[in-house]
Amino acid sequence: MSEKQFWRKSWDPGITDLDPKVWEISYTEAIRPVFEQYPDQLALEFLGIEITFKELDEYSNQFANMLIEHGFKVGDIVGINLANTPQYIIAWLGTLKAGCVVSGVSFLLSSEQMEYQINDLSSVGNKVALVTLDAIFENRLKPISSNLQNLELVIATNLADFLPKIKQVLGKLLKKVPKGKVTPLEGKKVINFMDILNTYSKELPDVKITPDDLAYIQYTGGTTGPPKGAMLTHRSSVADLLIVQHWLSWDDTRGIGVAMSGFPLFHIAGLFFCASCVNLGWTQLLIPNPRDTGHICKVIEKYRPSAYVNVPSLFQLLMKDPKFKTLDHSNVDACISAASPFPVESQKEFESIVGEGKLIEAYGMTECSPLTTMNPSKGKKKLGSIGLPYQNLDLKLVDPDTDKEVPIGEPGEILVKGPMVMKGYLNKPEETKKAIDADGYMHTGDVAIFDEEGYLRIVDRTKDMIIVSGFKVFSTKLEDTLMEHPAIGMVATIGIPNPERPGSELVKAYIQLDPDYAYDGNEEKLKEDITKFAKEKCAPYEVPKIIEIAEELPLTVVGKVDKKRLRKEAKE
Repeated sequence: MSEKQFWRKSWDPGITDLDPKVWEISYTEAIRPVFEQYPDQLALEFLGIEITFKELDEYSNQFANMLIEHGFKVGDIVGINLANTPQYIIAWLGTLKAGCVVSGVSFLLSSEQMEYQINDLSSVGNKVALVTLDAIFENRLKPISSNLQNLELVIATNLADFLPKIKQVLGKLLKKVPKGKVTPLEGKKVINFMDILNTYSKELPDVKITPDDLAYIQYTGGTTGPPKGAMLTHRSSVADLLIVQHWLSWDDTRGIGVAMSGFPLFHIAGLFFCASCVNLGWTQLLIPNPRDTGHICKVIEKYRPSAYVNVPSLFQLLMKDPKFKTLDHSNVDACISAASPFPVESQKEFESIVGEGKLIEAYGMTECSPLTTMNPSKGKKKLGSIGLPYQNLDLKLVDPDTDKEVPIGEPGEILVKGPMVMKGYLNKPEETKKAIDADGYMHTGDVAIFDEEGYLRIVDRTKDMIIVSGFKVFSTKLEDTLMEHPAIGMVATIGIPNPERPGSELVKAYIQLDPDYAYDGNEEKLKEDITKFAKEKCAPYEVPKIIEIAEELPLTVVGKVDKKRLRKEAKE
């Protein structure tokens, strides 16, 4: 640890390093007391359906026993391709109880992107299963199933499977609930999720899991190349949970907290929130559609959460709903914001609604399980700052070119070292070496400035990263995909501010046509065709919202597209 951890003077009183022995445990062992102490406590709420900790424990045991009976062992992998539903949490917890590894598979991925992730997971020789929605099964999984040679087991479910039958039928008839036909897949076992809960033992399986075993392989994009699977152990996951809970003084709230989050569970932030709630014996209010602010307001009014955990764009949406401003937020202790910038003026407006001093900005990344800095829970919070480094870690800012630490007040790349840092990237030893240096520091690619009190402020991020409602869009990866369109000879993508969602961006694509392309001069028709192509190949948040056809793109002296100039022109 660095001797220059001057930020400690700004910590809340009583915040100290934890004994590392406390995370020498698997997550499943760490949460065992919760199920024994709070069996009747409400664990999950989903569209009016309530599930206790006893029920969650038994359901997840059944899922674990199903995996084991299908030959899954410690280290095998289960991809979870669901929205925020009880099925997701049951599958997540059951997978961990079986000693298997969870990998969140975004339901926003295209078939091509799904195929890459599933095949990457299976390339290390482990068994692989996928839990997915019936609509995704029919429309995206079935067409690529023959390309997924090592996918052995598919568990299908419907979004409404936990709802009463009358609501299921009405939802499907009114087309409010997407549905798809589940059929046999050659060479794969296909089962219905709900059948698991009617068939398998409710007893906890006897599986030995160590702190060194992998708990998660969470995929994260990169400025170059395909997405990378960050390998997180039980130890790193438990360490980050305990450190953050101590930081927020949540140690004394076991069994009494109620939390609401719109973060998708396939995202590391949603996963962390979920794991933290179960570890604390808190009630989770599941939000299947974060854009439905009317439903969120009804849930808040009924259950009066003590914590909100969201991406800034969701807080922005809630502020636009008149109902949210009339609700009683006195029960709220903390509103945690992460994953993208939250404009200071919007933060002030938000606190005028929920209460001053309740908004706490945090910072992290998938590779760090994920959180590494946060504003104090009780002490001084600086709006626009990502706060102070946590306990039990070291953080420094370095010149990216020299790797030498920069003085206070000067921008430098954030480097983090601590028990929460990933084991490495799956199948990518060279990428791992680039990310984690010989001294164990994770190079985040984000640029920040320390102030005199130790608070950090992000001033830049990896140049080619665009933040769309909390999702990271990497320009180089997106441009590689767009270049497959026959009309495109050269392309550059940048992020421009979204006027409707401060702190979020829109993807803008500058396109120079291929001289060999037979262009009829109909620009709008071409833009529509490129957009259609992007929707087929990319996740929805990656699709350019603005396309500009340029006679030629500006280049730097070394022949690279001059994005700095494009950003300046877009701003003007």
